[in-house]
Amino acid sequence: MASTATAQKSVATSGPEPWYRSRSPSRMPSRALLIATASSVGALVLLVAVGSWWGQTLLIPPLAASISLVTAASATPLGQPRNVIGGQLVSAVTGFLVLSVGGANKWSAAVAGGLAVGVMLVLRVTHSPAAATAVIVALTGPDPLPFLGLLVVASVLLVAVGVINARAARQPYPVYWW
Repeated sequence: MASTATAQKSVATSGPEPWYRSRSPSRMPSRALLIATASSVGALVLLVAVGSWWGQTLLIPPLAASISLVTAASATPLGQPRNVIGGQLVSAVTGFLVLSVGGANKWSAAVAGGLAVGVMLVLRVTHSPAAATAVIVALTGPDPLPFLGLLVVASVLLVAVGVINARAARQPYPVYWW
């Protein structure tokens, strides 16, 4: 009985939490944080190195956002291999389709980004950074085959780094492949 009275008293006096207290999840453990950071840097440097070796650009801004999901939000659907590789690929294809109709301009880029979200949702490969890939394609009009090939290689490299990151951090990744 005393414990019930104590519990009621603490609830009554605690009141609502102040507005300035964060309700966000707590920070990752230090070891996991360091591994995720090192893996992210390593992955992006790897893209630059492989791209330089091939004389191509592999590092585009959406891939920096992708590695963030792969290393720091690896348990979410957005960070799974199916979503990273599939989302990037279908978004780029969507960008090329819009580009073929509307040309390389900001209006096409806006339509491509929005349509890419819809296509990813339909195909269940949602990967938010990939919408930006569609925008880049529709803005810049790169040569399709080399761009798609390099994008797939870069996406696979990011997933491989994600697997290494997870092993080092002793975390399960991927949650699912397909």
